[in-house]
Amino acid sequence: MTKLPTFDDVIDAARVIKGHAVRTPLIESPALNDRLGGRVLMKAETLQVIGAFKFRGAYNRIARLSEAEKVRGVVAYSSGNHAQAVAAAARLLGTRAIIVMPADSPAIKIAGVREHGGEVRMYDRYSESREAIGAAIAAEHGSVLVPPFDDPFVIAGQGTAGLEILEQADAPIDQLLSGCSGGGLIAGLNLAFEARSPETAVIGVEPALYDDTARSLAAGERIGVDPTGKSICDALMTPIPGELTFPINQRRLERAVSVTDEEVAAAVAYAFKTLKLVVEPGGAVSLAALLAGKVSTEGRTTAILLSGGNVGPALFSRIIEGRFP
Repeated sequence: MTKLPTFDDVIDAARVIKGHAVRTPLIESPALNDRLGGRVLMKAETLQVIGAFKFRGAYNRIARLSEAEKVRGVVAYSSGNHAQAVAAAARLLGTRAIIVMPADSPAIKIAGVREHGGEVRMYDRYSESREAIGAAIAAEHGSVLVPPFDDPFVIAGQGTAGLEILEQADAPIDQLLSGCSGGGLIAGLNLAFEARSPETAVIGVEPALYDDTARSLAAGERIGVDPTGKSICDALMTPIPGELTFPINQRRLERAVSVTDEEVAAAVAYAFKTLKLVVEPGGAVSLAALLAGKVSTEGRTTAILLSGGNVGPALFSRIIEGRFP
């Protein structure tokens, strides 16, 4: 197995992405604090390049390509945010990107990939393997595959969000919540907090039908779930934790909790109406867990990731107008 990334890799990633990724703000809402009875510090990765944290890892990975590799380009597979991040980073670094995307990806994310110069190849997520398609394209063109989470440079790049949280917070953080799909973001966060704030409890949040991290933690090994489950959290529909991410998260995660589509929709609406923020469903799961009482915040300082803001206008309007489901 590929060597697991370390905290030193996160520090190096911060050096590489500096000046290219946005140092997003850590924000606080008195209304939210009053509702929950504790301080909640929100890392607004909705303001990141391409509107999601994924740019951090994608840029860190693609910046490591040799000149010969840049000529051959990169391939990635993603439902949207990693896809846009790879396309944007590839354009900045002067290389070609082919992105394998599910046919049911939100139109706003497909358009985003194309706007950043990426070439889109569609597939059926319920009958085809994105990994196999991506590997075949990479073999055909001699391209470098940029996985969405199971890559040391990608994990380290995502961990830079954790470094920033710790630098921006004005008080010790009692607990940190982050969405958990393949586990790349929360693994990177774990590397940062393990080194700089080991007393902080780290909790993963998953869609109800994609609770593979919780099941894997309970089993002590990687356990998959039914990949045909439906969720409005399109960014979090990976059915099994990564080979590289799970050992890190198994070591550091206190637990993982799950949220329903209805709870996520309520959080998206709350973010818009009360916080005045646009957050996509997959990016709002940590907020959903707090609002639904899945994690207690009373008397504590809690940091959460608002990890993305790329929500389609039709779904967003249904949610904020109270027409979901």
